Amino acid sequence: MKFLDLCKVYIRSGSGGGGSVSFRREKYIEYGGPDGGDGGSGGSVYAEAVDGLNTLIDFRYQQHFFAENGRPGMGSQRTGAGGDDIVLRVPVGTEILDEDGETVLYDLSAVGDRICLAQGGNGGWGNVRFKSSTNQAPRRANSGQPGVERTIWLRLKLIADVGLLGLPNAGKSTFLAATSNARPKVADYPFTTLHPNLGVVGVDDVEFVVADIPGLIEGAHEGRGLGDLFLGHVERCAALLHLVDGTSGTLIEDYKTILTEIEAYGEGLADKPRVTVLNKIDALDDEERDFLKDELEAVAGPVHLMSGVSKEGLTDVLRELRALIDDQRLRRRKEAEVADGESEEGTWQP
Repeated sequence: MKFLDLCKVYIRSGSGGGGSVSFRREKYIEYGGPDGGDGGSGGSVYAEAVDGLNTLIDFRYQQHFFAENGRPGMGSQRTGAGGDDIVLRVPVGTEILDEDGETVLYDLSAVGDRICLAQGGNGGWGNVRFKSSTNQAPRRANSGQPGVERTIWLRLKLIADVGLLGLPNAGKSTFLAATSNARPKVADYPFTTLHPNLGVVGVDDVEFVVADIPGLIEGAHEGRGLGDLFLGHVERCAALLHLVDGTSGTLIEDYKTILTEIEAYGEGLADKPRVTVLNKIDALDDEERDFLKDELEAVAGPVHLMSGVSKEGLTDVLRELRALIDDQRLRRRKEAEVADGESEEGTWQP
């Protein structure tokens, strides 16, 4: 299955059916009168976040979604049938953007989140609705309201606990393959990863989700390389894991390049808790490890030593990430409790 995280779709809700102009004419019934029924309502277009999807690939093959129109009313005060709704099933973490591609309308961040994108038109009134003491035989009815037609963008931001950052060939995919059942492509050349990968990582009987995105290069926020197209997938992460290639001859420059790019991207990425790791230590001797660690700690703070190939230091890194995730979850829970308490205090009760 191909990965698709941005697509443009065209939607239209159904128009309401027209009301009916009809009169009751039956033999042996002395009094007739208007009996035109109302039109049915048009179908609406909804978007719903469902479990089991992690890409928008379904919308590559179908971009137009039109709900059914309502049926017109009929005599004997019969109301027309309503049009069927259409539901766009999207992965959790999908944002609904306006036609400009920038204005976020909705954010479906949990399973079961459901919003109406286009409301169906109401059905028109039949002539029985216009009957009065001064107008006992109305010959008018309303037409149904037209449906809503609009263009929207769907943008997927994967839901993960940890996001991997690093230059191309820093060992991100190797780390994911070594710690989870995910099998991303691993090779000895840059830009091996061309689309994000998710893996479920476990440590001390606790599991969390890690997102591997394509590597960044200098000037990515300006569109160089693969650009910052995939950084949105780590916006929702509780923590970031920054892998620095220990075999690179420009260790400090590599670290500062990634830091500059996430600061330029914005969206709070630079403020997220971050674990810095000196990777590929299996290719270094003890003296080189100590020297490079001290050099990197001088600019980055605490640094972990790790090798995705030999799996040395993996458990310590995973435990550090788990602690950061737990701290973030606890902080968010407390903030939610405070917000709920303030809302309850502000509600008047007799």
